[in-house]
Amino acid sequence: MLDIFLQTLPFFLIIGLGYGAGRIGFFSAEATAWLTKFVFYFALSAMIFRFAANLPLAEVLDWWIVLAYLSGTGFLYALAMAVGFARRIGLAEAAMEAQCAVIGNVGFLGLPMLVMLLGEAAIGPVMLVLAVDLIVFGSLIVICISIARDGRMNLNILPTIAIGLLKNPMIMSIVLGLAWSGLHLPIPQPMNEFLSILGGAATPGALFAIGASLASKSAERPFVAGWLSFCKLGLHPGVIAITTLLIFPVEPYAAAVMIAAASLPVAGNVYILAQHYGVAPHRVSASILISTVAAILTVSLVIGWVTRLY
Repeated sequence: MLDIFLQTLPFFLIIGLGYGAGRIGFFSAEATAWLTKFVFYFALSAMIFRFAANLPLAEVLDWWIVLAYLSGTGFLYALAMAVGFARRIGLAEAAMEAQCAVIGNVGFLGLPMLVMLLGEAAIGPVMLVLAVDLIVFGSLIVICISIARDGRMNLNILPTIAIGLLKNPMIMSIVLGLAWSGLHLPIPQPMNEFLSILGGAATPGALFAIGASLASKSAERPFVAGWLSFCKLGLHPGVIAITTLLIFPVEPYAAAVMIAAASLPVAGNVYILAQHYGVAPHRVSASILISTVAAILTVSLVIGWVTRLY
């Protein structure tokens, strides 16, 4: 277990470096926003496209993986919303809390870290997890907020959701990369080198940006944020372990990758949604901060356990 902790520690040290730079004002909020934009639109997109384009499509698209992740995550999403309703909060807040409970930092943290720790075969399952998070639950939160504000399902938001998905570079990188792979097109050597160099900036850039963005976060309402962090770091990998190992016929290695992906801390894009819609941004901010700090230990424990499954 100590070996796993030491392997994950460098990732969190880069996050800590970014946090320190942001905290002392060396790296401003504006600089963090521009770094995040570079990573999101260029470096991470290049990494994802290169990974997807070099994967055989048949090895990536596994519907048992999709069903296992979707059912387990959907169950926890519903549980988090039910707890929110029991506290007498509205639909929009309950849905935002549910996002915190299930949406982890798979793109910025999970993809580079899990590929390094668990091997390149982890790319396929991680991409499917990322696609379900972005497409299914990214759309669900917008629908819930629309219903909460309009009192009914407003069909006018569907084109907005579709355009938002098409504009998401991570989704488009996955789709275009898999399409390239499905057409059995070779990647020319200069293009492959270009993608490799640009994608190489994704890991340190993303981790530093995570840390710098945390510098502006505060742990307000820590009780609720603590509950949501427990859902994300403990319950989420737990329910995914049940669905992948006991309910659906998921291959052990893929199950291990999915459980590890589910153990990641709350994603920063949940805060962007919360701030954009004006729904519980301080609660989400605290959840991101608490879960990321706690993940230094919990992620190592989960990865140490799942490596024994295959």
